[in-house]
Amino acid sequence: VQLQASGGGLVQAGGSLRLSCADSGRTFSNYVMGWFRVTPGKEREFVAAISRGGISTTYADSVKGRFTISRDNAKNTVYLQMNDLKPEDTAKYFCAATNVYPSYFASNYYHWGQGTLVTVSS
Repeated sequence: VQLQASGGGLVQAGGSLRLSCADSGRTFSNYVMGWFRVTPGKEREFVAAISRGGISTTYADSVKGRFTISRDNAKNTVYLQMNDLKPEDTAKYFCAATNVYPSYFASNYYHWGQGTLVTVSS
């Protein structure tokens, strides 16, 4: 698994962004995928996770109703649609892979992308 995240940028509060995370390997569909975010001085925070087939999803309370995780196994890609963004969503977002659904702790994930920065201005 080799993960590459993209789609971050600068957006005004209330706006939307869609993050993508592509896997250049051939085993993407075998993995549960998750998104985490990091802000300076804080631990890596769970955002969302999706099961192998994409049927089941789970979210952090802070993003529930605003963010949607999805995946396209034919394209080896997981997405994070972020709507109604708030300044507190500003962070570097990482995608990650694991074998267990659901997994809420970063220590349970063992493949990580390089991260993409999201900045939400007020």
